Amino acid sequence: MLQVKLILLPVLVFKACLLWCQMAIPAVHSNLFFDSTGVLRGQNTEGNTFGLYRKEAQFTLSGVTPTAHGDPNGLRFHFSAKKLRGGELTYGLIPYGQHTYPTAVLRFTAKIDSVGNAFLALRKDLTEGLDHTGWKKSGFGIIGYRLTDAEGLMVYEGKQAFGVSGDKLEPRPTVVRGPFVSQQTHNSVVIWYETSTPVQTRIQTDLTAEFSTEPTTRHTTTLTGLLPGTEYAYTVECDSAKLPFRFRTALSPGSREPFTFAYASDSRSGYGGGERNVYGANAQIMQRIGALSCYEKAAFVQFTGDLANGYLSDPDELRLQLANWIHAVEPYWHYIPFNVGMGNHESLGWASELNKWVVIDGFPYETHSGEALFAETFVNPTNGPVSEDDAPYDPNPGVPGDFPSYSENVFYYTYGNVAMVVLNTNYWYAPGIKKNPMLNGNLHGYIMDEQLQWLKNTLEALENNPSIDHVFVTLHTPPFPNGGHRHDCMWYDGDNTHRPWVAGKPVEQGIIERRDALLDLCANRSSKVIGFLSGDEHNYNRMVVDENTPRYPTGWDKPRLILRRPLWQIINGAAGAPFYGQQKLPWSASVKGFTVQNALCLFEISGKKIVLRVVNPDTLEEIDRATIR
Repeated sequence: MLQVKLILLPVLVFKACLLWCQMAIPAVHSNLFFDSTGVLRGQNTEGNTFGLYRKEAQFTLSGVTPTAHGDPNGLRFHFSAKKLRGGELTYGLIPYGQHTYPTAVLRFTAKIDSVGNAFLALRKDLTEGLDHTGWKKSGFGIIGYRLTDAEGLMVYEGKQAFGVSGDKLEPRPTVVRGPFVSQQTHNSVVIWYETSTPVQTRIQTDLTAEFSTEPTTRHTTTLTGLLPGTEYAYTVECDSAKLPFRFRTALSPGSREPFTFAYASDSRSGYGGGERNVYGANAQIMQRIGALSCYEKAAFVQFTGDLANGYLSDPDELRLQLANWIHAVEPYWHYIPFNVGMGNHESLGWASELNKWVVIDGFPYETHSGEALFAETFVNPTNGPVSEDDAPYDPNPGVPGDFPSYSENVFYYTYGNVAMVVLNTNYWYAPGIKKNPMLNGNLHGYIMDEQLQWLKNTLEALENNPSIDHVFVTLHTPPFPNGGHRHDCMWYDGDNTHRPWVAGKPVEQGIIERRDALLDLCANRSSKVIGFLSGDEHNYNRMVVDENTPRYPTGWDKPRLILRRPLWQIINGAAGAPFYGQQKLPWSASVKGFTVQNALCLFEISGKKIVLRVVNPDTLEEIDRATIR
């Protein structure tokens, strides 16, 4: 027995060391520790401890992505997601090349049995009179399908290519997401897409052909040497599929040619069932926003945060929710960029056993943070700050990795004479910090030091850039909430004591002081910033913030910022999330155009002039119109 114990002891020690090495607690946290059983525990202000855990996923992207097998009469799918059992798969052909915005024409259903199998009887269903893409003649087709669980919840929409092989139908490599146009400049764009299996693909344009150098599932190609303001045709070729679309490059830097861009945020699931909730995303409204943006010939869409429900712990569950948002706008993203920023619902982290809710950002930051998952999912510019490492409150200056990365969640881009600066007001977000700062983390709405310094440097560069006339700063949480968020954003009911905590200590400035630092940069140190494009609150409204706007709580005993010029604040969080009504706040008299209807902001840029039109994507009614500059 003693010998067995001596043998087991090193094994147990090794396993414990392995756990600690793989799950090191970042130094920016205090009052966190692993107990003897390996459970992460936190401590509250009363000294009591509680467990932290990773919430179990209901569905994941891998769980709803089928393994497909051929059959003489169709395809056989198997799904590993147990909660899909007893549900349905509805499918139909996608007419690529026949229409500008090809989508699946759903027509047939297949049951998902008790072990996760579904049979798609393609030969019987997609026969003469119903074969509108000619797959029988060509020997190749692509279907789109929708998954619903046994209770009728829409969970996912996917694609599958198929072909004839001898006497069988066989699954073929498929472009399951995309292609998408991103990082649009006056002489380049990035085309990216994902395939079902690692394959080589090709992009054929008017100018050249680009090949995948190695078989992969994530394909990203930068097309360069393009002309400004020019439309190009491109075709993605994957196996036998040819997917033809178009894109347009940005106007030349400094061009004063007229153009329009669109703005919205907050499309997490709404009430009423159906496509208002495709597992976390309001696909119904996002489809309309995409269609209206293209109809209005928008050069790009800026969408800043709360794409889906989020507040999850499993990265693959958040992948699924973001994929559902992507699929909703995919037919339109083939043509125009959707530039995406982070919100609080992109939270991915550790949950507390006390309230069963995410309370701190997930770590390891490289794999389990909301920031890492966001960068993995989208293709945004990488010209932002690095992280909050080396800020005055960093417990390990000179050592990287104490904080999550800013890569692809803070950035800026330009189009003609306009610059869009995308901030992240939910970086290193700790949803539980308002009640328990002992856990450490960032506050909802707070811009930390390194991001603020980057903003200062960026605005200075844009101020000195003669090509730029107008700068928009987009951030998910508004400086001045008006409906649904008076208890947080950059106000917290006028309580400046709220602030981030790092390594057991509060940072120097509170939330209202940090709001003023933002206002100072945008109003006093820049002549080009038009104002803020925000969301978070599920409504539309606009207001002018100037020196006459009441901005401080009663009894404010700190310096009051003098605003040397006015700024606009335009909130449009009306992209499908459950609405928030207007609340009474010190600046309410300045609020115009408040509505809880779904809304899309369309900014018409014409040289030095800017006109804002706001349109309901459901009804096409014009909600509001204002001259911004």
